[in-house]
Amino acid sequence: MLIGYVSDERYVALADVLLEFQSGGQTRAIVRSTPRGAVVANLEPGEYVVTLVKEGYGSKHSRMTVDSRRQHHFRLLSDGILGYVWPRSVQTGGRSEFRVHATEPYRLSLWRYGWKREFVKLLGWFDEHGPRAVMQILPDGDFTQTGVGWNRVGYGNNAHHTQFVVGPEKSGLYYLHAKGERTGEFFSFPWVVAPAKPSAPIAILASTNTWLAYNNFGGRSNYINAHQLPDAPVVNARQDLIRYTHAGSFNVWGYQDHEYLPLSFERPEIGNVVREHEEVTDPIKGRLTCGMAPAEWRLLGWMEREGFEYDCYSEWQLHNGDLDLDSYKILMISVHPEYWSKQMYQKVKDWVWNRGGKLIYLGGNGLNCEVEFLGEDRLRFKTYLAPSTGGALGMPDPANPEIYLDSRMHRTVESEANLLGVVCTDTGIMTAAPYRVVRDDHWVFAGTGLKNGDLFGEKSLQERIPGGASGHETDKRGPHSPPGTVLLAKGINCDDGGAEIVCYETQSGGAVFSAGSITYVPCLLVDDAISRITSNVITRFLTMPDFVSGQ
Repeated sequence: MLIGYVSDERYVALADVLLEFQSGGQTRAIVRSTPRGAVVANLEPGEYVVTLVKEGYGSKHSRMTVDSRRQHHFRLLSDGILGYVWPRSVQTGGRSEFRVHATEPYRLSLWRYGWKREFVKLLGWFDEHGPRAVMQILPDGDFTQTGVGWNRVGYGNNAHHTQFVVGPEKSGLYYLHAKGERTGEFFSFPWVVAPAKPSAPIAILASTNTWLAYNNFGGRSNYINAHQLPDAPVVNARQDLIRYTHAGSFNVWGYQDHEYLPLSFERPEIGNVVREHEEVTDPIKGRLTCGMAPAEWRLLGWMEREGFEYDCYSEWQLHNGDLDLDSYKILMISVHPEYWSKQMYQKVKDWVWNRGGKLIYLGGNGLNCEVEFLGEDRLRFKTYLAPSTGGALGMPDPANPEIYLDSRMHRTVESEANLLGVVCTDTGIMTAAPYRVVRDDHWVFAGTGLKNGDLFGEKSLQERIPGGASGHETDKRGPHSPPGTVLLAKGINCDDGGAEIVCYETQSGGAVFSAGSITYVPCLLVDDAISRITSNVITRFLTMPDFVSGQ
């Protein structure tokens, strides 16, 4: 009888796991998993305590019901060091719990990531009060929906052994560093600390929804098994995942919105790890890191190098109202802020168009897809993309195929070009190149010495898609760009796919500057022209009049 399957934290099948089934205090079967991770045993239906053991993985007990109508999915966690904090973001003085998995004693410290990596404090050493007692346990089943729930088993029963960290007085991006005593293994994880009350004229939004979208810890992200886990764990990704076995856009986003199961923030984020001794001026190594927190750190470092004060927020804090836009002159978003809730979008658009807000968008493929918050801990991604588009970012309107939609956000809310002035298209994707000046008489180019036709943005810290400041995914003007949107520069990427730098102003005194490229921020610290242009925009927006009434 097929009882179920056993897999690791990536939903990869585990062979040769030893399982002992007990009921009524008696052992009823001892079996090993097959190469597919299948667990086969001759058992009567009912409740069992199952003990699972495999070298290199944490042993555990599970309670399960044997039922021929459904299979149980056992999950084992591999040895090593992982961690996250919950909540992911707090205000200064707020408290988060750090939840670390380790199979050896480890040292934990807190750091602030700005122009310099600043050591804040040592949080302490954590070790065994029993064998492998700092090892965490994975829930069985699909915990991508619910979170891993670390520190719930065997923690919290001793008031002297708390695992909390309090938000420092200074807002910013913080990282916790965990390092093993014996092996020296290192893992770092981000924490967003917002101010208890606004303390600067500029608010910077961390793209925390995008961090979640790309986090496949547990076997699911918005790109891997996007709608749900398959019935059986993966043996070989190229042979088993629909991402690879089905051609076209249907392999990821061909399901209707309601078919996409939620994704939980409460999981470690492998793509957000910053290397132990990495500095802000170092190249950004890795694939995921180039579009996530490590890349966003380069903006924060540049801001501090240039002397611009800012407050830092998560996207949840914009959604729930902790971020009061009217307390700031400028809101900055960067790198790859692809996933926004309808409430986030409407708040920012209203602020810019009706209350004189200034938005600086230093990213690419931004605000492209609506998400729904199911509380602070989970999102549902509304990612349906018509299969007939062959992988394009836009699609025919499902209700009226004669109308072409710019994006998934356009399908459920409106085209993001209405706010950003630009929208992502397929051309230029996965290439990078410098920009070429189009309007050298515009104030953004003051002090750069650039003339029409000149190239800039050639130096970059991005290693995934090297080549320049216009790249990875690029945005351009479209039919829904506001009237008066001015083209300032365009990337020289192939197929006319270069990002377009644009700006526009609103009658209320609002303004938007858009760079339209994921690789723009990694150039800030090393390309003088990109640095000067960005500085010009911030300075201009800070000195523009506030809300203009009666317009």
